[in-house]
Amino acid sequence: MTKVDTGFSGSIPSLYDKYLGPLIFEPYAEDLATRLSALDPNAYWRRPPVPASSRGALDRSLSPRAGIVATDLNQPMLDHAAERISSSRVGWQKADAQALPFPDATFDAVVCQFGVMFFPDKQKAYGEARRVLKPGGRFIFSVWDKLEHNEFPDLVSSAVADMFADDSRAFWPERRTAITIETRSSPNCEAPVFGNVAAETLTRRSVAPSCRDPAIGFCQGSPLRSEIEARDASRLAEATDAAAGKIAARFGNGPVDGKIQAHVFTASD
Repeated sequence: MTKVDTGFSGSIPSLYDKYLGPLIFEPYAEDLATRLSALDPNAYWRRPPVPASSRGALDRSLSPRAGIVATDLNQPMLDHAAERISSSRVGWQKADAQALPFPDATFDAVVCQFGVMFFPDKQKAYGEARRVLKPGGRFIFSVWDKLEHNEFPDLVSSAVADMFADDSRAFWPERRTAITIETRSSPNCEAPVFGNVAAETLTRRSVAPSCRDPAIGFCQGSPLRSEIEARDASRLAEATDAAAGKIAARFGNGPVDGKIQAHVFTASD
């Protein structure tokens, strides 16, 4: 990952959890937990690992019904999630999804919520997921659809881009949303991958008490913050205000309700 992707420290973990957790992650966390339980309600007491899940929303959805090992490359995010979740069914471990520190054929399932788009070598990460799964196991992961299908981040990105119009670098580049996963039949397969992949597009609603909540969440509690600060750290508050203004112009100053959309993949041999 780049420094922008891994620089989740200081106030970022708590802002991420407070503003983005209920705004965009919880609807999909519950969906993933339901999918996992539906595969075999009795199998998931054997602690499936959850790469890139330390944000906490997925762990909170899974923990009442399964034992899990939650992993992330970013220690501050793990520490924050561990403070929020007290359960003997949840273990915490810093790990790189491209080199999972688990033996072969260990787990019934691997679940990853909105982390795949940050993997520099996705095929290597897919291969690692397949390696640690038992025969018949499942790799379930979600990725965001393009910005135009996610109203709040689209507006925030537009507001911030307008502030830095002289900087040609894109905010939230497409590498974070355009995801593909190769099967064994793919001619250019570069790593061990899955034979069967099913995908589903899920549209949900993103709800917040005010226009400022999404603005704070994305500008101050997501990787976008590092991109703003890399251009001019003194303008972070200005960027947040600009984003809030853009959202208010579309949805008003009171409670806001926007579209979010993601793809959920289930992969197996």
